[in-house]
Amino acid sequence: MKATLYYRGSLTSCNYDCPYCPFSKNKDSAATLAKDKAYIGKFVDWVRRQGEEGHRLSVFFNPYGEGLVHRWYRAAMIELSRMEHVDKVAIQTNLSVKLDWTADLNPQKAAFWATYHPGQTEEAAFLRQCGELYRRGIRFSVGSVGLKSAFQALRSLRKALPPDAYMWVNAYKDRPDYYAQDDLELLQSIDPHFMLNAADYESLGRPCKAGCDVFYVQGDGRVKRCYKDRQIIGNLYRDGLEGLSRQRACRMACCDCYIGYIHMPELKLDSVYGNGLLERIAPMAEREGGDEGAAEAASLCDMVDRTAQFR
Repeated sequence: MKATLYYRGSLTSCNYDCPYCPFSKNKDSAATLAKDKAYIGKFVDWVRRQGEEGHRLSVFFNPYGEGLVHRWYRAAMIELSRMEHVDKVAIQTNLSVKLDWTADLNPQKAAFWATYHPGQTEEAAFLRQCGELYRRGIRFSVGSVGLKSAFQALRSLRKALPPDAYMWVNAYKDRPDYYAQDDLELLQSIDPHFMLNAADYESLGRPCKAGCDVFYVQGDGRVKRCYKDRQIIGNLYRDGLEGLSRQRACRMACCDCYIGYIHMPELKLDSVYGNGLLERIAPMAEREGGDEGAAEAASLCDMVDRTAQFR
């Protein structure tokens, strides 16, 4: 079986204090962190055994808060990226930690969904992190929430990034009719696929891969069909993939988040994002490997660093 697993443990802490986030500057207790570490260890052990069962897996870590500040997330990404039956491992991160550990990743399988938070980090510092990933040949996307107060920062970041680094923008949907036509045109100039995210998709009763070959796994092994659907459909460690998998129509009125609606077959978004669907890397971000590709990456990394230095 080929399956995609979204994993979220017990972590609820972050080193940033974004005003719209309930986990900003939250500090987990030692007991919570120990539980989160144990959960990830059990999950990685389970994934390791799935090769013997003939399964091929893709894993996406999307913790509440910032995972990479904890060594067990970094270790899990390294180990998973080197498992033959794991096709991909990705993580949602603010990219604030040192990246020397990424030298141990398999760059053919690892990917980063990097979120830029204006006001929490300097553009130059964020660009240096992106440049480090680029130099190492590790795939990444960059994005942010399309708040009007952030427009200048988003425009500046897009200009400074390498041309083939895909930058996405999440539509701000907390206020109706938030964007004027000029705003939409600006955001589409930054993210050519912005209007895909600006839409809310009617999903009630419609087909979705969630619950069939896409699963949302909680730290203790409980599995939900979709991260927004609270119904528990089983336990990963008790039921296994075969016991969990069946066709399940969506139970929600609409789907408005990227990690949800990309799994609606009728939208055919794999034709937009190709092999980068999970980590949100559009084809414009693809680059060839080999010596020539490495030389280009190094050159563009230098360009990013110079841009950051003199902005």
